[in-house]
Amino acid sequence: MRGRDPETGEFYSPSRSKQREEALEIRALAEKLVALPPARLAKLPIPEGLLPHIHETQRITSHIAHKRQLQYLAKQMRREDDETLEAIREALDDSGESVRKANALLHEAEQWRERLLSDGNAALAELLDEFPTADRQHLRQLARNAHDERAKNKPPRAFRELFQELRALLADGASDEAGGDSVDHDEDPA
Repeated sequence: MRGRDPETGEFYSPSRSKQREEALEIRALAEKLVALPPARLAKLPIPEGLLPHIHETQRITSHIAHKRQLQYLAKQMRREDDETLEAIREALDDSGESVRKANALLHEAEQWRERLLSDGNAALAELLDEFPTADRQHLRQLARNAHDERAKNKPPRAFRELFQELRALLADGASDEAGGDSVDHDEDPA
């Protein structure tokens, strides 16, 4: 039983439903950790004592045994302090955002590549308006070669090179915008 403090009337411990809710949140976090590849796990601030349990849970393939091991991992995680668990959650959220940004960058590079191959000079002019530092001649040559490769059903070497060039151009543009924004905010017009 929980019991109450006779002087203040407050409960001594959290309610069972609150405890269950916290346990389920930690189990969900454990499931996310088990689903991650080892390289990604190494980048997270996971205590050394939890890593063997995570690896063991990943190793088990039997459904019931995996579920039981996952429960055990969650139990071990509940023994950690709240700051440690919060640091793991924040690291997972940050890397999730960076993955979304990287995927968006790849999609944008693919869209520009398709536009360059279909629209030609009009798309190139728009790209150069948006990224004035881009090498016009090199991009035009890559687009022309990629277009010829498609027409002649050749291996897509220039097609890939064009994508790599666009991805680098967009990444540089994104980092310049991020750097430029911080400079603009630091300067006070008054």
